[in-house]
Amino acid sequence: MSTAHEVMARDPAEHSWSADPYADALRAGRGPLFLRRGDGWLLPLDVERWCARADTVDRQVLDRCESAVLDVGCGPGRLVTELAARGRTALGIDISEAAVAHTLDLGGPALRRSVFEPLPGEGRWNTTLLLDGNLGIGGDPRALLRRVAQLLLPDGLLIAETVPADVDERADVRLVRGTGAQGATGAAFPWARLGTRALLRHAHPLGWRTADQWTAGGRSFVALRSRSTSSSAAPPNSRAVISSHRRRKPLADSPVADS
Repeated sequence: MSTAHEVMARDPAEHSWSADPYADALRAGRGPLFLRRGDGWLLPLDVERWCARADTVDRQVLDRCESAVLDVGCGPGRLVTELAARGRTALGIDISEAAVAHTLDLGGPALRRSVFEPLPGEGRWNTTLLLDGNLGIGGDPRALLRRVAQLLLPDGLLIAETVPADVDERADVRLVRGTGAQGATGAAFPWARLGTRALLRHAHPLGWRTADQWTAGGRSFVALRSRSTSSSAAPPNSRAVISSHRRRKPLADSPVADS
């Protein structure tokens, strides 16, 4: 369960990421779209890559995934769609209605939900993905890492994409359509940016252990293992995952059935 502080921190983000500029960019398949910090610094969002099919680097990441996969912040769904095409049990979650709709249109299973809300298969996922900057969700890396540990089986795998620099930053940001000061929408919301060293500094005290680190295509990745404890829980059932996330009921709370 998230704390009251975490709930307060994520509510503005849910509003902003669900705003029209983000939805419009996903529908168009292109930007420009940025996160704008208070001092004017801009972080470009790679909408074109997110809306394309999984590329070589993505597929290499997916090759490392184990059994049932939860993609946190799935965006327009290129990763869960690729996993579904491989016949893998997978689910994407995102707070953007447009992102979930796009994923479903591609044939990927998706649910409109925050990672901090109740989710199907809690404690039974084998792999969780935090790619495309999604380590920044909520602006509190330790809170996010604690939540992901709750979602995974013991000794479960987290694959996270890090900033390819030694960065450990938290800031309030806004969505911006272009490079000018105009076009910001909604309230500012907390976001984080972590390089590999920073991620490990946050993860190790929480019981995560490093499984691997690598770079590919100019992107950086870390694989972490959650704590090991005995558990007899079965992984989420693929048919139950898919059937419980139809577009007509994007906020359904139906649990994933045991295998």
